[in-house]
Amino acid sequence: IAAVATARGTSALGVVRVSGEGAGEVLLRLVPSLAGELPAPRVARYAEVCDPDTLVTLDRGVVTWYPGPGSYTGEDAVEFSVHGGVLIPDLVLDACVRAGARVAEPGEFTRRAYLNGKLDLIQVEAVADLVASRSEAQRRAALAQSEGGLSRRLTELREGLVGLEALLAYHVDFPEEDEPPVPISRIVAEGVRLRSEIEALLRTAPEGELLREGALAVLAGRPNSGKSSLLNALVGESRVIVSEEPGTTRDAVEVELSVGGYPFRLIDTAGIREGVGPVEEMGIEVARRYLSGAHIVLLCVPTDEDPGEAEREFRKELPEGVPVVPLRTKADLGTEVRVPETGWTEDEPWIRVSTLTGEGIDTLRLRMRELVFRGLATESPELPLITRRRQRQGLAEAEGEVAAFVAALQGSIPAEVAAAHLRSAESALEELLGVIGSEDVLDRVFRDFCIGK
Repeated sequence: IAAVATARGTSALGVVRVSGEGAGEVLLRLVPSLAGELPAPRVARYAEVCDPDTLVTLDRGVVTWYPGPGSYTGEDAVEFSVHGGVLIPDLVLDACVRAGARVAEPGEFTRRAYLNGKLDLIQVEAVADLVASRSEAQRRAALAQSEGGLSRRLTELREGLVGLEALLAYHVDFPEEDEPPVPISRIVAEGVRLRSEIEALLRTAPEGELLREGALAVLAGRPNSGKSSLLNALVGESRVIVSEEPGTTRDAVEVELSVGGYPFRLIDTAGIREGVGPVEEMGIEVARRYLSGAHIVLLCVPTDEDPGEAEREFRKELPEGVPVVPLRTKADLGTEVRVPETGWTEDEPWIRVSTLTGEGIDTLRLRMRELVFRGLATESPELPLITRRRQRQGLAEAEGEVAAFVAALQGSIPAEVAAAHLRSAESALEELLGVIGSEDVLDRVFRDFCIGK
């Protein structure tokens, strides 16, 4: 297989990679100066890359030979590093195809790495997350997974289940004894411990998935309350039209940004008010839909306006548990109406912000990170993160089976019957790692990969 592994467009370099049986022959046909001898492994060599049929020089660049299994895919592999742009990498790719390769499918290089035992399925997902990472925290989590952090933890849990099954088998082997060598209480205690460890890993899933997808932060408030100006200030550039005229924002505007190293999707919505035209009413309905799915709401109230009944009613409409950061926008105006004592809790202090002077912007960033991702700072740093729904579902299945196993033993169900739950839990973890799996699972994992990965 062959593919252009770098992004298309104007660039200094373009990389074309080849992998599989016959990769060496492709290299020799495109680089005739090698005179039929493969170069030293993993040594970059400057050479002319030629058309395999006419031997016309396509470009001069660097070629590197990776004999299997010492390559990313575990197979013989070649990388051609040539000049970038669109034309030259495509010419080299076409030459590779005419020399015996075929164009790779999305994620096929990484899929071969998985099939050849170079990566497990958790590490494969981490590779995709690492390529797509948009924040420092997401990069760190993906890198830890790609290096096997989560895989090792899942393997340890699986080994714990196997050990528990061995204890159970030892207990069953001595049914005639009044006091078997392994008391049932010890087996139950070990099952409770393993379930607790699985639950600890599962607790990282909500924030871990947010870390991968980005938390939805919605700017809300009355028209002309400073929402659009605040979005521009948080992003650091003008992304939204700002006007003194109420109702300027008619639709939701979404911007991705990193806040303290954590990913957010910041939404500027239409100001919520009554008695408006049909177009603005549609924008308000869109705003309400975003608010229903928000992970955090930034409620904007100008510093010279009274946050009264309208804001309290707005709070009641939000889904339960969604954190709200009340903001006093336009703090540079210098005046401030007293904040009512009712309708706001002590853990929701008002933050004065000014997009003109920058007052309160850093405080707001810190508050956003604390409210949405606070668990990532309090969990054990050694504990890996669950960042995908597939991982959460597999762990939840394993946790449920271990819980059923413990309940079965405590309910005096025969140990050999209860053991079926342990084997189901082991299978759930094995499927997560890709030790066992179906083509449907593999297709779902690899479908979002780029062609050259």
